[in-house]
Amino acid sequence: MFNAGDTVEFISCDDDPRAIGKTGRVLDEVPPGPLTDYRWTVDQISFWIAPVLVRGDEIRKVG
Repeated sequence: MFNAGDTVEFISCDDDPRAIGKTGRVLDEVPPGPLTDYRWTVDQISFWIAPVLVRGDEIRKVG
């Protein structure tokens, strides 16, 4: 389970493979639901990468 503001590392990313190996910040304040197909929104990955939607198994908490 993730919380808003958690720093996460991308293990994989179907939405944008350029994010793999990078870190970002979880935006969602509540667990994701059917609107996002149960995927988390992660931002602040890179200047060139927009926020992405990822499944919980595509990211892991760091720090």
